[in-house]
Amino acid sequence: MKKATFCIMALSLALALFQTGFAGVTPEEAARLKTTLTPFGAERAGNADGTIPAWEGGYTTVPAGYKSGQSRPDPFADEKPYLTITGKNMDEYADKLAEGTKLLLKKYPEFRVDVYPTHRTAAAPQWVYEATSANATRAKNTDGGVSVEGAYNGIPFPIPKSGSEAIFNHLLAWQGVEFDLPFRIYMVTSSGKAILAVEAQNSSTYPYYYNDVPYEDFCGIYWKFRHLQTAPPFKAGECILWWDPVNMAKEGGRQAWQYLTGQRRVRRAPSIAYDTPDFVSSGQNYFDEVFIFNGAIDRYSWKMLGKKEMYIPYNCNKYYLAKDKDVIGDGKQYINPDYVRWELHRVWVVEATLAPGKRNVVAKRRFYLDEDTWFAVLYDGWDGKDQLWRYTQSMPLNIVELPGVIPVTFGIHNLETGSRTVTNQVNEMPVQYQVMERRPESFFTPDALAGSGVR
Repeated sequence: MKKATFCIMALSLALALFQTGFAGVTPEEAARLKTTLTPFGAERAGNADGTIPAWEGGYTTVPAGYKSGQSRPDPFADEKPYLTITGKNMDEYADKLAEGTKLLLKKYPEFRVDVYPTHRTAAAPQWVYEATSANATRAKNTDGGVSVEGAYNGIPFPIPKSGSEAIFNHLLAWQGVEFDLPFRIYMVTSSGKAILAVEAQNSSTYPYYYNDVPYEDFCGIYWKFRHLQTAPPFKAGECILWWDPVNMAKEGGRQAWQYLTGQRRVRRAPSIAYDTPDFVSSGQNYFDEVFIFNGAIDRYSWKMLGKKEMYIPYNCNKYYLAKDKDVIGDGKQYINPDYVRWELHRVWVVEATLAPGKRNVVAKRRFYLDEDTWFAVLYDGWDGKDQLWRYTQSMPLNIVELPGVIPVTFGIHNLETGSRTVTNQVNEMPVQYQVMERRPESFFTPDALAGSGVR
């Protein structure tokens, strides 16, 4: 008989799912971050059959002469898949596949999952590890689970006790301090025709990771995000800015602004959040689906389902070295499997269901969080009739100069219509995720937005 799909959590963890306001774990528990657990709280050891290796510090080898923003080579280019999963044999591996992955395998005979040897390449700077260790005993999940207090410069809850703590680990996961990301978004119709929706540049800064700023001077905003559209011509010059706070209850959630060239003014944009259709991608997905999940978590009740081994996209550097038309899967209803590397990793499974009195068009969501990075790498979503409707597959990129393994491109599927979007597509852009020196605070302000959007 197969083992249960999800690991059975200890009674103390099950009880903790219904509580909030934790004052962190005990010093004895936190000490495991230097012994049996990695600095981010993953299991340091490999699995019993050796298909998941032990974590030994990650992959941090920067190629000679490499400059951030250039195309990153594939460190495992010579490897071949040891397993291919198709619709014909998927039942043998169903307990290690997301629901959306299984649906694509059933629906499209040519879709497949090529599984390669697992490499635990995730890494971060030592100061992030040290901050994570400090957060373990002092961070609190407050205000009914929708806010974080006492965390800074690292993963807030490396030994999580609840689903809301785990999703905050995703929101506050390490991906550098400041970076630029020029990209394209493609809409792909149900017939498989790829259409360029927009070309733009994202600039992100994470004050939460300003390690030269003392915690007592932390502004409370963990992410400042600035978006400038450059093509097609009728969209060029449109801008978005948002700030996301760690204490969502106190700060009132996301602050957002928008600049439209026709109006030539910056306006507050409170609707750029939650399940508002994302007009950047022509409304094909929702704002809180970008980056798999972003923004306030207050519309859902969060439950930790446990940890399990799953096949997930990982170390997908090969994907980012090819042409857009080759990887997007023009003529297909899925990203081209020839360029997707899947590996077996342990993931935390977190489920979100609508909280009482709240609304969102996606009634239930299930996130698969990589234990080594805390990023959600896959996402399933159900509608109000409990029909599987949404599925997102990320393409984690090994960014050695950070160091870190960061999801950059996302394929967002509407499983009902067969249409999808491919967002943050950087393959043919002059820069691919460029680590930046910190810019003045004024760069991420509404005033700066107006200046950048003039055309």
